[in-house]
Amino acid sequence: MTQRQPLGLTTTFAALLVGALCSGPLLAAGNYPITPQQRQTAQQVAQTGVPLSELSPNAPDTYTVKRGDTLWDISGVFLRTQWRWPELWGMNTDQIRNPHLIYPGQVLVLVKSDGRARLQLGRDVGGKAGDTVKLSPRVRASGLDEGAIASIPQHLIEPFLNEAIVLNTNELDSAPRVFAAQENRVWMTKGDLAYARGNFGPETEYRVFRQAKPLIDPETKQILGYEAPYVGTAALVRPGSGSGKDEVPTTLTITLNRQEVGLGDRLSPVPPRTFNNYVPHAPSGPVEGRIVSVYGDAITAGQNQIVALNRGAQDGMERGHVLALWRAGRLVRDTTVAKPDQVRLPDERHGTLFVFQVFDRVSYALILTVQEPVTAGDRFTQP
Repeated sequence: MTQRQPLGLTTTFAALLVGALCSGPLLAAGNYPITPQQRQTAQQVAQTGVPLSELSPNAPDTYTVKRGDTLWDISGVFLRTQWRWPELWGMNTDQIRNPHLIYPGQVLVLVKSDGRARLQLGRDVGGKAGDTVKLSPRVRASGLDEGAIASIPQHLIEPFLNEAIVLNTNELDSAPRVFAAQENRVWMTKGDLAYARGNFGPETEYRVFRQAKPLIDPETKQILGYEAPYVGTAALVRPGSGSGKDEVPTTLTITLNRQEVGLGDRLSPVPPRTFNNYVPHAPSGPVEGRIVSVYGDAITAGQNQIVALNRGAQDGMERGHVLALWRAGRLVRDTTVAKPDQVRLPDERHGTLFVFQVFDRVSYALILTVQEPVTAGDRFTQP
């Protein structure tokens, strides 16, 4: 049996699904071991489910998974708070082995009892609309199917996994650099040749970055790291050789453009490609910070855009963390008293962030929901 990386669930969420999503395929046991903490979480969830008060007012009794769905989307159908979805799934902790995947066409059944709710996997049996049969938990292995749905809209963040980087120091200053193009051009696009100097390794594929710019903490004004704007990719055509008068520069061809490649742009090897599927979850403790910047040239950001946060791995930030966005309360004049004065209104929550890339002191997050434009300096906390 050929094994491929699943397009479904990561281990943490998988531990909460096994036994409920009982007809989906799963990986061999050695690939995704269940940690003691995950097993403990699974046992707690198995005993609880979610309170009925956490269900969406219009939560259906059944839902048929559609192509293009994500677990985040489906959770929004059933729950008021989407990131709490692991608590919704019924399961059998005696049969926790490895992750199941969810596929278009599968029927999810909402089971309510004793003031709690769980989801189970059902099978459409035809007849009257909504007729289903709930399936008994079991574990079976089979080949993986790339039709499985993802936990969040993967296409929104995948391009940024290799493109958005933060350096602790401005090490791109010493990286190989583009110094010339054909026919005295200043800017290069896909298919153009570029000539570079510097210390190249054995790699043949390179990312092209503009000079890194500092990311300044809105609170402390300290430099948190250096963000290198992504320009595109280039492939090695001929390696350079020699030095001094005998130097032959390295020749590359531009293979992809986000912006035109310019003289002085820096080259960094393309890292090995890895697939990451993310399980949204709340931080384990209180978190508070500020938006550092909007990725790219925009001043404000909306839904599905990327922002940099002034908290990173050293602050306990993790991939998959869900955070609340807050709108600062306005300063208003109270004219209902004899001597009108200024009063600041309370901050109001108006959006949700999803952390998908974490560096030492900075993280990148996707804006999942938002009511008003997001700007640098806006506040975030645990949800």
